[in-house]
Amino acid sequence: MSTAIINLQLSKNLAAQERRAGISLAMIYAFRMLGLFMILPVFALYAEHLPGATPFLMGLALGIYGLTQAVLQIPFGMWSDRIGRKPVIVIGLLIFAAGSLIAGSAHSIEGIIVGRAIQGGGAIAAALMALAADLSREEHRTKMMALIGISIGVSFALSMVVGPLLNQWIGISGIFYSTALLALVGIAILYFLVPDPVSSHFHRDAEVETRSLLTVLKNTQLLRLDMGILFLHFILMCVFQVLPLVLHDDIGIDASKHWQIYLPVFALSLLIMVPFIIIAERKQAMKPVFIGAIFSLLIAAFIFLESHLLWTTVLALVIFFAGFNLLEASLPSLITKTAPATQKGTAMGVYSSSQFLGAFAGGTIGGSAHQLWGIDGVYYSVIAVLLLWLVLAVTMKKPTYLSTYLLRLKTEGKQHASVEQLLAVAGVAEAAIIESDDNGGPVAYLKVEKRILDEEKLLSLGITE
Repeated sequence: MSTAIINLQLSKNLAAQERRAGISLAMIYAFRMLGLFMILPVFALYAEHLPGATPFLMGLALGIYGLTQAVLQIPFGMWSDRIGRKPVIVIGLLIFAAGSLIAGSAHSIEGIIVGRAIQGGGAIAAALMALAADLSREEHRTKMMALIGISIGVSFALSMVVGPLLNQWIGISGIFYSTALLALVGIAILYFLVPDPVSSHFHRDAEVETRSLLTVLKNTQLLRLDMGILFLHFILMCVFQVLPLVLHDDIGIDASKHWQIYLPVFALSLLIMVPFIIIAERKQAMKPVFIGAIFSLLIAAFIFLESHLLWTTVLALVIFFAGFNLLEASLPSLITKTAPATQKGTAMGVYSSSQFLGAFAGGTIGGSAHQLWGIDGVYYSVIAVLLLWLVLAVTMKKPTYLSTYLLRLKTEGKQHASVEQLLAVAGVAEAAIIESDDNGGPVAYLKVEKRILDEEKLLSLGITE
């Protein structure tokens, strides 16, 4: 999240329509993620009183959306290539709203599980990213994605505070009904604020290319990062299955006051995390910072395990969220640095699916551990996963610190800049030229070292307006 915040200043270079599209799409994405996350800090306290509820079923209800989201997001993206982005996004938001209404009106844990599964079935992430790509020029697309990236981080932070507040005022059912309303607001934003693209076509930097899937899945460095985001959201789901119970039952804090803990904790964790993001990028210390963040989660898990006091629990939360936010910001950056420029969209698609599968695994496995071994069993499961993650992180290669850069090339007749000419530009490390799917001319897919990139010379080879 912080990487996106730091890069927000770059959005000033976006054209007015691109900025409007980016902000509007970010709002739609934020509303949807807010709807999924708002129940996270309060659901455990509510679900334990439902008829037939068990820790396993409670975990399944929390994480089931991840399974349907992971299964359907790539097909929805491909479907949007056929029938258009906006129709698919509308269908996805209506499905999400329907799931929210079903969950809100449910009087059993099974009904909430069905509603949450349907919520995840409104898998619009890939279609939203494809629409963002349709509405942005190649050289500005990263900035557009940064705006959307901000929305994801902000929605998660807000959910930690807004969830407990709304639960106090309107209850869990009201939260679900509110998320249905947010989905309908998202549809209004889509049609009244988001511009219609001049053309809609496949973007290999933003969408999954099926021919590249096997290559991406064979890349062991990318797989390490995919497992990383899976583990991260596994851990998140595990922790929030039991943390509200600990705060309420063991420490004695009323559920209506949990937001008073999450708000300062989240703010402090961000202040701690931002300097490490800067160090990781500027000092090219991404790997040690990355490993340190995983280790911080391990420390937090051990404190959670032994904590029965408010101050130690707050300390564990600060450490946990500092590490979590750092990893959440670092992993997409590492995917970009690791994936070939022409396979970035496919790599990000697999990464996103892994994230949702992590939420599902955390809900089901964490729920099983809670049912079999109690709260300590959940934390021991988290510790085991973190130890495995540390092994994968320590053995990964040092990142290259290269960024993806797209440039539509100038053509004179049938001639345009060659791969050799692009590689001769200072700071360009990799180059591939692909004929554009919209017949708008060839596009150069580059990996560049921004600190030494001669961008003026590079832009002289391309079309930037």
